[in-house]
Parts: sequence; C-alpha cells; structure tokens
Amino acid sequence: MAAGVTVKRRLRLAIDFGTSTTVAAVSRPDGRPAPLLFDGSPLLPSAVFAGLDGTLLVGQDARHSARVAPERFEPNPKRRIDDGTVLLGDRELDVADLVAAVLTRVATEAVRVGGGPVGELILTYPVAWGSPRRAVLERAARSAGLPEPRLVPEPVAAAAHFAAGDDPVLRPGDRAVVYDLGAGTFDATVVRRTLTGFDVLANAGLPDAGGLDVDAAVLAHLGDVYAAADPDGWRRLTAPAASADRRALRQLWDDIRAAKEMLSRTSSAFVPIPTLGVDAPVGREELEELADPLLGRTVRTVVAALAQAGIPDARPDLVLLVGGSSRIPAVATLLHRATGVAPTAVEWPELAVAEGALALPGDQPGSSTTPAPPSPTADDEPIPRVRPQWRRPATVGLVAAAAVLLAALVADRSTRQAMGSACSPRRAARCTRCWPPPRSRSGLYRSRAPGRRPPSRPAETARPGSPPPASPPRPAGPWHSPLWPPSSRPGSCPARSSPAHSPTGAAR
Repeated sequence: MAAGVTVKRRLRLAIDFGTSTTVAAVSRPDGRPAPLLFDGSPLLPSAVFAGLDGTLLVGQDARHSARVAPERFEPNPKRRIDDGTVLLGDRELDVADLVAAVLTRVATEAVRVGGGPVGELILTYPVAWGSPRRAVLERAARSAGLPEPRLVPEPVAAAAHFAAGDDPVLRPGDRAVVYDLGAGTFDATVVRRTLTGFDVLANAGLPDAGGLDVDAAVLAHLGDVYAAADPDGWRRLTAPAASADRRALRQLWDDIRAAKEMLSRTSSAFVPIPTLGVDAPVGREELEELADPLLGRTVRTVVAALAQAGIPDARPDLVLLVGGSSRIPAVATLLHRATGVAPTAVEWPELAVAEGALALPGDQPGSSTTPAPPSPTADDEPIPRVRPQWRRPATVGLVAAAAVLLAALVADRSTRQAMGSACSPRRAARCTRCWPPPRSRSGLYRSRAPGRRPPSRPAETARPGSPPPASPPRPAGPWHSPLWPPSSRPGSCPARSSPAHSPTGAAR
C-alpha cells in the first residue's frame, strides 16, 4: 500500500423503516451502536413529497412542503407497501421508489457522519411480512445504491437490544414476549434466547392497530363533541376540497399526535381545531378511554401468542415494550394485569430495533434471516429459569450462613453422642460425672442454671462422711477446652434412676 494513503472504514448500517418514522444506527469502531440524528432528532419522518422538478423530499422537508401542495405528499409509505404504485400529484410512483428515497437520505447521513462508505446494510421488517413485501425492501435498497441487505425480523432485533451489554435483561433460556406497538401495525412475538441467538416461538399481529388508529379515535371524539356547533366547518376539515382545508387537516393530525405524545408525560393537553377556532382540552384518562378498545385487542393478541408458544398460565419471563406508541401509560398497566409480569421499557423504545439489529451476530451480507415456525417438540418445553433475585450476593450470603448454622447443630449433636453423655443438657450441668459440659466444634456450650456453680467431683476412695476433696483446677480459657480428649473424661452417666445422679453425687 502506498505511503500516506488513508483507508476509510466501511460502515455497518442498520435501518428500521417504520410507518411514521425511520430510525437508523451505525456501529462504532468499538462495536457499540450509535443512532443517527436527522435535523437534531433520531427520528426521521418516513414521509415523502414529490416536488414539481421530480425530486423526492423526505422527512421534515416533506412535511414542510406538504403545506403548499398536500396532494403531492405521502405521510406513511409503509402502509402502501401492497399498492404497487402511489399517485402523488400528477406523478405515479413505485412504492419501492418512495422507500428508496428514505433509505437514500439515511445512507447520506451515515456516510457524512461515519466518514466512509456503507459496507454492510441491515434492514428490519415485521415478522409477519411475506416474501413479496420483503422483496420491496430489497429492491428499494438496490435503487438507493446500497449493498445487498441482510433482513432481520423486528422482534428478533428488539430482543437482541435487551440481550446486549455486560448485564443484559434477557439471559439465555429466558422466554420473552416483544410487544411492538408502532404507528401503523402491532406485533406480539414470543422469543427464546439461546446460547447462539434467538428462536421465534410464536407470532401474532394486527395490521390495523397502531398509534395512527389512536389518533383517528381522538379525531372522531373531537367530531362528536364539536361538530354540532359548526357542521360546515367540520365538513370542510374532514373532507377538504381546497388547499387551505387540506393544510388545516394536516395540521390537525400533527397537533393530535403531539397531544397524544404529551399525555404520556402530563395529565392534560390541548388540540387546536383550525376551522372551528377551538382549543379542545384532552386529558390522559380521556385518551386511555378512547384507546382502550385498541389496546385491549393488542393484549388479547399477546395472550394468544403466549398460548401458541406453550407458555404456562400466559406468564413469560419478560415483557419487552418496543415502539413509540408503547409509551401510552395504559399499555404497561394492561399487560401487567394480563401476564402478571411488570413490562420492561427503555428510554427510547423507537431505537431498540435498529440498535439491536447491530448487536446480532452477523451473517454474511445478502443472506436473509427468517424465523423458523414453532414445532411441538421437546425443545419447546419450559426451561427452568434462575430468578435474578437468587443471583444477589446478599441472598447467597444468608443461605450460606443458614447452612453453616445447620452444620454446627448437627456436629454438636454428634459430638455429644461420641463423648458418651447420657444426661440431658439441664441435668448434665449438675451431674458430678458430666462436668465440665462438652463443647461442640462451633464453640457453643450447653447452658446451666444461672448462679449455680458446678459441684465438686468426689474422690473414688472417699469415705462416707468425710469432706470431699477440693475441685481440680479449671483448665485455662473457657469452661472446657475443645482439645480435651473424650478418653480423659469420666465414663457415661448411668441410668437416671441411679443414686449417682444425685446433685450431691451421693446416694439418696
């Protein structure tokens, strides 16, 4: 290689092409993912605007231009994936061209930030998409001049995000349900982490459930409340014929979405209605009541997916929240009530899929990752999971202390039996042949009556009526040395009925 020639690093780029927004991430030199920013935000609107000169504008540029000519604007190209072509103004465009325009904008930003060409491209897709829909993504990538993409299911990429890092949330053997509530669709996927990757155990989805449907419910509610006051103004807003009315409708949709996002952080918000001149208040409880039918359908879909995967009592190890609409507070409440598991959320649920796609062990570019359908085999039997609380050092220490104490008690009982003590602990404290009391290996002594000194041991040749000899000196240290061999102690006590068991050592 010639001296002074700098080799540019080839980028690994992952793109999550969403219904409302698109998210992308590139791999840093150390392997960690870094989200791309578009106009200061990691969320790039997936909207496309067809200009009069034939150019396709994307993102905030498309939204801004739509206020002048809304008929040339497509806010959600992903929802048109099955239409083949889309009419924008006087131009009929292929859906793949709209997707390619979004991918081109992402690739341009990645090259500008990363300083090198894209060497590997990862595209995510809903797990329920078939081959025709995935072919549209591949054709769009080629039209954008990008490498042949590696396709990864969105729930698998999301699960990889929670399994990454030094202390992952999702561990090998865990079975998790990925609750992916985006703008246009909903997917519930049950995955199991293995030592080499992930297995898709079950999948269920709703093509007509998403954040846009919640926005439509809010719009219908506003019509029920305010349309009667000005029927003509509401009709011009909902069925616009002039450009001014179309701009007003587009602005109303944006304000409804902004109010919905605001209600995930505050308890109230306002929605301006342009043609009526009204600022409509909307509360969080009101929003949750409007969204309850749709959210209830998603929760029932989760329960059905868990039953299909063979999860007993519909209780997975983890519930993972993905997608911007999962921020609605009622989502976590309903899922906790249905599964008994508190959902796990992240600060940016929109970024989980793109960042997780980079964390997956890479196949070679051009290969396609497809989930294997679940089969009723022994591999689908529940895997015993070690609960995280048993991994805590404090709990392990308590268990070890209890085991040591139990071993000490057993050793104490064995020691007393080996040393031949036939007396009970209370009687042995007064018996002339059992003093000093035995001590176990743990260092514990048997108690004696408080204030009572041990009796003197009578000599073997003592005559009746003669004073007993003085007690032998007590060994140094505690009452009894653990090194005192059992052979130096007196023999076992006779039966308790024997006169030798008298507290004075003499016959009664």
